Amino acid sequence: MPIVSPHPEPTLVDGRQSERALLVRRGVQRLFRHLRHALLPELGLASGRRADLISLSEKGEIWIVEIKSSIEDLKADNKWPDYRQHCDRLFFATHPGVPLEIFPEDCGMILSDGYEAEIVRDAPEHKLAPATRKALTLRFARASADRLLVAEQLAYQQAEDEAE
Repeated sequence: MPIVSPHPEPTLVDGRQSERALLVRRGVQRLFRHLRHALLPELGLASGRRADLISLSEKGEIWIVEIKSSIEDLKADNKWPDYRQHCDRLFFATHPGVPLEIFPEDCGMILSDGYEAEIVRDAPEHKLAPATRKALTLRFARASADRLLVAEQLAYQQAEDEAE
């Protein structure tokens, strides 16, 4: 299934994500679907950062998941604290080959094997300001609608190409 974006940058799979990170993402996506969260990968934020995964719960809570596929991946990342200003809860997600004790204890922790995922440590809540929540919810909605439109247009184009 192709992943689409209406904008040339940032792409949803741009070569920076390892196969392992994409497997972690798939497990987290399945978990969040079970939790009834709407979920978007690679959403650009007002700060210029890009969230690996961002979700919107039925209650309107916004969660960000930062995927780390190795010890080196975590050590090389100094931007993750910036994500707190864009979510109610911040999680890290990784796979069983990465030791969980290296992750900050003031963030949630999700363990994913690529097929399933489990929240092994809940994230503390940091309520967003109402204006920030509204702006981020609108960004989420617009990106979702844009991606859906592009997916629909690609499906129409593919059907036309097959009919020829």
